[in-house]
Amino acid sequence: MQQCSTTSIALGEPHCIWPAGAELGEGPCWSVAEQSLYWVDILNRTLHRHALHATTDKQRSWTFDEEISAVAERANGRGLLVSMRHGFAFFDPVTGHLEHVARPEHHLPENRFNDGKCDQAGRFWAGSMHFGCSEPTGSLYRLDCDLRCARIDSNYTIANGPAWSLDQKSFYHNDSARRHVYIFDFDPSTGVLANKRLFLEFAGEEGVPDGMTTDAEGGLWIAHWGAGKLTRHAADGSVTDIIRLPCSQVTSCVFGGADLRTMFITTAAVGLDPEQRAREPLAGGLFAVEMAVSGQAPNLFRG
Repeated sequence: MQQCSTTSIALGEPHCIWPAGAELGEGPCWSVAEQSLYWVDILNRTLHRHALHATTDKQRSWTFDEEISAVAERANGRGLLVSMRHGFAFFDPVTGHLEHVARPEHHLPENRFNDGKCDQAGRFWAGSMHFGCSEPTGSLYRLDCDLRCARIDSNYTIANGPAWSLDQKSFYHNDSARRHVYIFDFDPSTGVLANKRLFLEFAGEEGVPDGMTTDAEGGLWIAHWGAGKLTRHAADGSVTDIIRLPCSQVTSCVFGGADLRTMFITTAAVGLDPEQRAREPLAGGLFAVEMAVSGQAPNLFRG
């Protein structure tokens, strides 16, 4: 990974706003309408919501009968689109109603879905992975606004972190097991990917690439599982900023808040032995840090 001198974009140190002790905190999704952050604990099959300015019901959770891994708001105001163990569903947090809309991997019992988010046209992109993290049985899928689901790429062991460049001409996706971040050419009008190639390869001490997001200046932020940090990357891959956390397993990040200048960061406690958990008492917590750069408004699912 190419390195360069770093600046101070973070205005202070990340602080834990919800010490949830999540086994596998992931999938942060900012709601502009609710001024709330949705995020998940995949292995505990739980959806969380942190309401930024609420005086009551500030933190709420919902549990499911299967893993839930990523969240997007629906543009029609009818709740959320979520990725679950084998596919996608609509979920209404008000009524608790869950409606499955596509299960493209119902025939792969050892797989589950992982990270996902929407592009500007309102299509939802999500990757799947081998539950044991050892076989390349995962794929990248696109759920279109008419609810048709297409498999776009395959041969992933742990698919993770979809993100787009600021001009929407590039799509980033990674395979954590291989420590590879890939870049594709992206056609925003059709949702077609082309010309897959390696963007970054993480060395051992860098951990593995996990969730990603892009800020309003085009910086690509990547969570480092196993290395306790986020890095910000320029278009050439060089590191322009680093945010360090008191937890080794940093999983994902997203901008939110009224001015989109709060970075929310998810972490995980899974796999830590008692000694490690004692050193990382906030592992699995939700963190926030104020930033000198803003993010982009989240894209909504238009189906």
